[in-house]
Amino acid sequence: MEKHTQDCTNRMQKSIDSLEKDFSKLRTGRASTALVDSIRVEYYGTPTPLNQVASVSIPDSRTISISPWDRNAFNSIEKAIMKSDLGLTPINDGRAIRINIPVLTEERRKDLVKMAKKYTEEAKVAIRNVRRDVNDALKKMHTAKEISEDDLHKAQDEVQKTTDNFVKKADAVLAEKEKEIMEI
Repeated sequence: MEKHTQDCTNRMQKSIDSLEKDFSKLRTGRASTALVDSIRVEYYGTPTPLNQVASVSIPDSRTISISPWDRNAFNSIEKAIMKSDLGLTPINDGRAIRINIPVLTEERRKDLVKMAKKYTEEAKVAIRNVRRDVNDALKKMHTAKEISEDDLHKAQDEVQKTTDNFVKKADAVLAEKEKEIMEI
């Protein structure tokens, strides 16, 4: 029983971690290296993460600077940024590639909040699915006479409390991200 409740907590935490990772990819009007983390560059025929072919830095709040270690990678990095779904245009000055982060419009901010809410709802569904799986496992244990009726109800209450806590965490992460997005 203890194994199931621990597994429940671990799997729910992974849902929150995934939600935070999704949020890091949402553009908030401020430069962040997380925006380019998912970009893969075609480097000598192999799709390679951007941070493995160049150093990525934030010189100011609206600029991402990418300094390739290999001069031959400039064009590949530019193409990868243009192909990405970020909607950003790279500027190559010969020494580094700069990406200016434009100020978000009110409409775009609202769209980003909608996306954040969608990600949060997906995380909540994942958390509820974990609850269902654990409760099913507990019921099987009860049916197999491995645990008593009281233990079953106690464990289910514990799982429900854990679920409620993680749903609150997801809402808190959303509120924080929403505030960050709407901040000018």
